[in-house]
Amino acid sequence: MGVAGAPMEAGLVSNLARPGGNITGFTSLSSELATKRLGLLKEAFPDITRVGVLQNPLNPSNAQQLASIKGAAAGIGVDVEAAEAEKREAIGAALDQLRERGASALIVLADSVYFNERKLLVLLVTAKRLPTIYPDPVFAEAGGMLTYGPDVADNFRRAADYVNRILKGTKPGDLPVQQPTKFELIINVTIAKAIGVTLPTALLLRADEVIE
Repeated sequence: MGVAGAPMEAGLVSNLARPGGNITGFTSLSSELATKRLGLLKEAFPDITRVGVLQNPLNPSNAQQLASIKGAAAGIGVDVEAAEAEKREAIGAALDQLRERGASALIVLADSVYFNERKLLVLLVTAKRLPTIYPDPVFAEAGGMLTYGPDVADNFRRAADYVNRILKGTKPGDLPVQQPTKFELIINVTIAKAIGVTLPTALLLRADEVIE
């Protein structure tokens, strides 16, 4: 695994420290980082009271990510509205639902469908002038306004070492499932200006990269 969202919950491993079986690798800390993204969104837009969440109902980790967000939102006075999109054709309708329910900002959950369709997703979100935070730095390259997540390339570099060790005889079940060690906050100021929002200077100064 290079970026598994919730390997235990998905039944891929029984234990992170000693996974057993033939599966091991690296997680993306999806649930934990989902709450961090909510915090960043609230920091960027302190006045938001209703946040939309785009989730894939077919992804086991998305339910956990959403639950984490709802738990954190209750403590900061934010309501959460979720909409489902399990394929490309459903993304536009899901965003429309969130707008109709009064969401003034959006969190996109970590999911392979959204990763693969990131150019379309970013295009639709920008057209709706919806401030959004995405789960992976590659969304910034596609024009996403805010992204926060693990350095996926670093995860796969570390996974290559596991492959090497397994090929030399180490049992996968004896290798602990590891968490990411590098995280990146990327802000696209150009997109923020295009949708008519201004981001706090303090947040810009903390960013690993600012795209202008």
